[in-house]
Amino acid sequence: MRYDLMVWDGKRPSDDAEAGVVYDELYERYVDSEEPVVELTPGIAAYVDALVERYPDDVHGSPWASPPVINEASGPVVYLLMSYGRAEEVSEYAASLARDRGLVCYDPQGETLRA
Repeated sequence: MRYDLMVWDGKRPSDDAEAGVVYDELYERYVDSEEPVVELTPGIAAYVDALVERYPDDVHGSPWASPPVINEASGPVVYLLMSYGRAEEVSEYAASLARDRGLVCYDPQGETLRA
């Protein structure tokens, strides 16, 4: 099992419903697309670097279900796939780091914004 989050660089939606609409649009355009990866925004590139500094994706026991994490990033988004066993710890840090950097963090399982 795994737990997913999507982090994006953009205006924070006003509520969970709006966030769900934005998530669907960004997911279709950048995650589920046949198009080539789009150059990362500086905010997403720096976010991924900081995330894998804390939770390396190239070591045994990594919390990432699909390493390297940078391969899950495109343009203004990164789709984080983490092992369910470490999801609580890693998702808390991922959401906090996103907030501190002015990025949006969305939980597609719960269809909610993460603070």
